[in-house]
Amino acid sequence: MNADININIIEEGSGKRLAVAGGNYRIIISGEKTENRFAVIEMTVPPNGGPPPHSHPNTHETFYVLEGEVEFKTEKGKTVVSKGGFVEIPFGGAVHCFKNTSDSFAKLLCTVMPAGLEKIFEAIGQPVSEGEFLPVPEMTEERKKFLQNLDEKFGQKTFPSDYLD
Repeated sequence: MNADININIIEEGSGKRLAVAGGNYRIIISGEKTENRFAVIEMTVPPNGGPPPHSHPNTHETFYVLEGEVEFKTEKGKTVVSKGGFVEIPFGGAVHCFKNTSDSFAKLLCTVMPAGLEKIFEAIGQPVSEGEFLPVPEMTEERKKFLQNLDEKFGQKTFPSDYLD
């Protein structure tokens, strides 16, 4: 038996909740608790919600659809993924985004490896409670520069909203 193994048990509803990209994101476990090996984020996405096209070549990202459906777009096309569906964005920088194109809320379980992208959510998000949704902040020049600096810091690149159309 190895008593030095750190086991994390996360209770339902615990974790940091943030308003991100019009959604309600709960950081279930961050890199701080996993030696930066991975992070898991629960994303509740309202109708028409979702991030702009982006890429992060040094991050492997997966999405499991827990509720509803979302449209995932990549440079290879678009696909509607429903409850029980799974999407993998491997290392390498594939440009991708998702949008809830339905009239109902969608819920995704996102895993990033290594951890780090959750730090972007912490930097841009505002603390919220469960079920609370804030509008997407206005894209001022100051905010645009702030987001560009975050992209550089975390190895991400964000593209115009119509990039994958």
